[in-house]
Amino acid sequence: MALETLAIADSTSRKSLADTAYERLRDRLLMLEIKPGDLLNDDQLAKDLGIGRTPVREALKRLELDRLVVAYPRRGTFATRVEVTDLAYISEIRTQLEPLAAGRAARLASPATKEHLKDIMRAVEAFDVAGASVVETLRLDARVHQGIYAAAGNPHLEDVLIRYDNLATRIWCMVLDRLPDLEHHVREHVDLLRAVLDGDEEKATALARDHVTGFEHAVRQALFAA
Repeated sequence: MALETLAIADSTSRKSLADTAYERLRDRLLMLEIKPGDLLNDDQLAKDLGIGRTPVREALKRLELDRLVVAYPRRGTFATRVEVTDLAYISEIRTQLEPLAAGRAARLASPATKEHLKDIMRAVEAFDVAGASVVETLRLDARVHQGIYAAAGNPHLEDVLIRYDNLATRIWCMVLDRLPDLEHHVREHVDLLRAVLDGDEEKATALARDHVTGFEHAVRQALFAA
């Protein structure tokens, strides 16, 4: 029994470390701190994170499923490249699924979930866009979207949307400093969250769709201007 308990504890610890490694590496990949095309050495990553190689390898496998890294036999694991041509494909999926999630959230969000969304809305209203760092802005954006995904009450939809929002974030990160109306993009979240909180399914659906198409248009403009 003691050995069994030890094995369970060891498994739980390893899982927790793998989760930590995954989250920290994911954030570095999303913010392009690990540059597209960079080779990811698990020994070096383990040293950087202060975590063993096994949890790091488990994290890299998860990141490969997220399409944030790609592994090649006998070559190693690399950060996936940010292909601007993928923007249309990602937006095509998000244009369909983001409104679905927002509509479901407006219809199904529980009182407790709505309190959480109110906290997020207050954070958006108080956010200093001009004074914030890129990381702070991207984290706020992720907090809004993931709050709505969770409120939609469909874990499979939530999983898919988080994955594609992450891919969109990497593209956004490339042009964030060139977006002319970042303030407007951030403040759009307030109207979207308010529609969800009001239970206005039709409005939440429309605003989510407009938000995604507006994102794609803004990124294209910034890339063209470059």
